[in-house]
Amino acid sequence: MRQYYKLDTVSHDPATDTLLFTTSASGDSGVSLWFGREGIYLSVSASYGPFEVALRPRLRDLKASLRQIKPTERLTAMRLVGTGQAHLEVGLASDGQLLLRAALVSDATGHLAVNTVLTSDAREKTVCMAGRRQRRLNTV
Repeated sequence: MRQYYKLDTVSHDPATDTLLFTTSASGDSGVSLWFGREGIYLSVSASYGPFEVALRPRLRDLKASLRQIKPTERLTAMRLVGTGQAHLEVGLASDGQLLLRAALVSDATGHLAVNTVLTSDAREKTVCMAGRRQRRLNTV
């Protein structure tokens, strides 16, 4: 059975246009989720202590999934953003929480994943970041 860690604290770094999601609950050991934009890609780092799953899916694929996702009570099938071997699974619970599962799949024999759930407030910041156009630097 999957165990999801609730992330309810969001930090935005405007200089690098990144979001860091952590938990405010005491005693939880270092579960975090980090999003950063790299051109047409989204850098994702999901970590639990020293264990990290790092992904780099296309930002437009995440935007499409967030636009099309519908709330459901049973999250047995979530949308995949990325490839079959390295992907971010996205699901929307009926209470407005966003489930994010960063996974690396070797083949049918096994996989590694970090299971997180963002509160409604944290989900809104994710949607805002995904919807913003990337800032362009003016060069002379």
